[in-house]
Amino acid sequence: MKIVVAGTRGFPHIQGGVETHCEQLYPRLVERGCEVTVIRRSCYVSDQLDEYQGVQLKNVFAPRKKMFEAIVHTFLAVIEAKKMKADVLHIHAIGPALMVPFARMLGLKVVLTHHGPDYERQKWGRGARWFLRLGERFGVQCSNELIVISEVINEIVRKKYKRNNAHLIFNGVETPVHSENVQYIESLGLRKGNYILSVGRFVPEKGFDLLVEAYSRLENGEIRLVLAGDADHETDYSVRLKKTAEANGVALTGFITGEKLNEIFSHARLFVLPSSHEGLPIVLLEAMSHRLDVLVSDIPANKAVALPESSYFKSGDSQDLSEKLRKKLEKQGTVVQYDMSSYNWDVIASQVLEVYRKTRKVIDHK
Repeated sequence: MKIVVAGTRGFPHIQGGVETHCEQLYPRLVERGCEVTVIRRSCYVSDQLDEYQGVQLKNVFAPRKKMFEAIVHTFLAVIEAKKMKADVLHIHAIGPALMVPFARMLGLKVVLTHHGPDYERQKWGRGARWFLRLGERFGVQCSNELIVISEVINEIVRKKYKRNNAHLIFNGVETPVHSENVQYIESLGLRKGNYILSVGRFVPEKGFDLLVEAYSRLENGEIRLVLAGDADHETDYSVRLKKTAEANGVALTGFITGEKLNEIFSHARLFVLPSSHEGLPIVLLEAMSHRLDVLVSDIPANKAVALPESSYFKSGDSQDLSEKLRKKLEKQGTVVQYDMSSYNWDVIASQVLEVYRKTRKVIDHK
C-alpha cells in the first residue's frame, strides 16, 4: 500500500509534536508492509537524507512564513501525492486540512489526523483562526477517514460536525532507557535531581512565561529551571521569554533531541507543562515514561491523561502554579509508576494500518 504523508514539517530531528508523532509512526508502518513517503517542508530541512528507517523523504517548497507555510506546502504536497498515485494521502493537523477537498477533487483517498483545535493557540490572529476553523470543517467533513488523538477532540468533532465515526488513536511514547550520563547536564551547570524541566516550542500557548514567573517566586535557589526548546519563527514573545528566563537564572538548552534530551529527562526532579492549549502532549507522555513527578495545567487535554489531582494547577494562574511547585519540590526525588499501556507505538501503528485498509475499501464516509 502506497502512503503519502503531508501536514508535518518532517523528520528526523525537527521540532514539534506532530513531527515526533510521525517520526515514531511511519517507520513502524514500513515494517508492516506499507510504502511510505513523507513530504517535508523544505525550509526546515538541514540534511541530505532521502530515506529514514525505510520511510522515503521528499522535500517540497514551503515559505518560511507562519501564515502561508502550511497551506502552500500542503497544496504542493497534494499534487505530488496525485503524481505518485498514492493509495492513501494522510494529512496531519487542521491547518493543512484546508486542502482535503482539493485532494478529494483529484480523486485521492484521504485520512486526516486531528491533533487539536489549533485556532485556540494564542499566536494566531483573527484571520488565521478563521482559516484554521475552516480547515477543521473541511477536513472533518471531507476526509474519507478521520483519526483523533484524544476523547476531547472526538467530542469536538461529534458536537460541531456530527461526525460520529472518528477513530480514537492516542499519541504514543517509547519506553526510554534511563541515561547514566551526566556530561550534558553538567555542561549546563545542572546536578542530578536538582532541576525542574519543561519542554516545547517557545510560543505563547505553551505558557513558559507563566512558568518563569512562578519559578521566580520560589525561595529555594538550589533548584534550577530548564526550558528545553526554541521558536520555529523568532517573535517578540520568544525574544522576551529568553531575556526574562536568563534574568531569572533559567537554563535554556535550545532545541535538543536524542541522547541530550534523554539525559535531561533522566535526571530531572520534576516535569512541568504549563500549556493553555494541547492535543495530547507527547512531551507529557515522555515525562511519564521516565517516571517523573509531573505538574501540568488543568486544561481538558491534560485532564484526559487522568493524573492525580495534586499534579494539576489552575491554567493561567501563576500564583497557583508557584504554590503547587513549592509543594512538589518538598518531596525528595519522587519516582512515579504510570500506566502507559494506552500509549504504545506498536499498537498505534497497527490501529492506523487498519484505518488505511478501511480507507481503500470505501468511497466515502457515512
